[in-house]
Amino acid sequence: MKKSVENWTIQSKQPLFELGLKDLFNYRYLIYSMVRRDITALYKQTILGPMWLLVQPVTTTFLFTFVFGSIAGLPSDGVPRPLFYLSGIITWNYFTECLNRTSTVFKDNAVLFGKVYFPRLTVPISIVISLLARLSIQLVLLCVYIFIYYLHGYHLHFFGAILLIPVVILLAALQGMGIGLTISALTIKYRDLSILLGFALQLLMYATPIIYPLSAAPDHIKWLISSNPMTAVIETFRFALFGTGNLDWPMFLQSALTSVLLLITGLFAFQRAEKNFIDHI
Repeated sequence: MKKSVENWTIQSKQPLFELGLKDLFNYRYLIYSMVRRDITALYKQTILGPMWLLVQPVTTTFLFTFVFGSIAGLPSDGVPRPLFYLSGIITWNYFTECLNRTSTVFKDNAVLFGKVYFPRLTVPISIVISLLARLSIQLVLLCVYIFIYYLHGYHLHFFGAILLIPVVILLAALQGMGIGLTISALTIKYRDLSILLGFALQLLMYATPIIYPLSAAPDHIKWLISSNPMTAVIETFRFALFGTGNLDWPMFLQSALTSVLLLITGLFAFQRAEKNFIDHI
């Protein structure tokens, strides 16, 4: 009985936009191993360990509730402020973590990429999946908060829009990964972009309805905030959970289209950069 052998060909010149999806499938166990490594190693040898997944959003929620809720008096569309801020924080954190971690793929894995061949795209994909596992834990925390408020008389209003939550999370991942891959390609030559990234994300956070609802934004800049693709992600997520806010389908579809375009741009930039990045690192 003859055993079939699969032939692999590694070549320097590839088609303009060849993602190698078949290679990704063949390396699915490598992706699984990287995801498991990221999950187990991230909080290894720390005092609180995985508890940091809960401490960070809870602490930030408390600060936002005190500063923006109690002192600044910003509205929350009728949602209890801790629920309002926590829902925005965990969604925003997932987006920013996907962006930050994928934006340093080449720098963080230069030694590995220079010694062993495997599809480079497995690394950012494993990062996004491992961060999704962290997000799942924080979503459980949010559900616990919601249940506590329900026991204290807060009435939940579930709609069919709750089915959009997986789509919303996917859009946040596509945006973070798309922008991150583009930046990772650019920072090979322009390393100061990594310094500007943190500052840009801070500014972008205030242009996203995390500490305020979109309905509270001034009319003359509401169009600008609405054009931010993460605005539809945050607003739809809150609408699906609490039934408040606005489910704007044109804005949501625009965000979905922008997410796909950002991902395609990032994949194209990543593919172009991986061919000769080792000469610049």
